[in-house]
Amino acid sequence: MRPIDIDALSEDELIELNHKIVARLRFLSQMRSHSAMLDFRVGERVKFHPDGGPELLGTLTRYNKKTVTVVTDAGQHWNVSPGLLTRANPSGTATASSNDSGVARFPDRSAEKLEAPNKPVG
Repeated sequence: MRPIDIDALSEDELIELNHKIVARLRFLSQMRSHSAMLDFRVGERVKFHPDGGPELLGTLTRYNKKTVTVVTDAGQHWNVSPGLLTRANPSGTATASSNDSGVARFPDRSAEKLEAPNKPVG
């Protein structure tokens, strides 16, 4: 790496250099996050430990720009940094309730919906 003599730079040049450094650091951070995100697949069972709370289990449902969305078994939606996730069931470790259909199961919430009375149209 070639050395940069920052003592010879003007204030404007230093500000420009600072902006370039910040942009490069953001890019590298996004690349690390994206790489970690690709370690997981939509529909995969994952777990994470939020600050001040118990460990949560859920299903990865979506990739976001910097995070992934996880729907917990209780139906909560969390946006989680992929670096904080671990697989809930490491490959090669099957459980009695697992199936290999590739279908993500969500809790049945139909009982929570209230039936609206039928109204005549017109």
